[in-house]
Amino acid sequence: MVEAKVTLQNPSGLHARPASIFVTQATRFKSDILIVKDGKEVNAKSILNILAMGAKKGDEIILRIKGEDEKEALDTLVKLLQSLNE
Repeated sequence: MVEAKVTLQNPSGLHARPASIFVTQATRFKSDILIVKDGKEVNAKSILNILAMGAKKGDEIILRIKGEDEKEALDTLVKLLQSLNE
């Protein structure tokens, strides 16, 4: 299992369009991918779970990934979160 902390820099956080982009990328990987915010874990491959999380700009989240392609998934998703600008 690998994990990384990410502080959201996107002005709208992980809402609608950014969440959709994130889920599209997350579902490309076979690994189980969780987002942890305020001690609560959600499935990162579910847009409804991500939207319900209510992550805003400046929030710190943890990506927790376990599976055969976990390292590639972590690198890709961290870079994606750091590059979102919508």
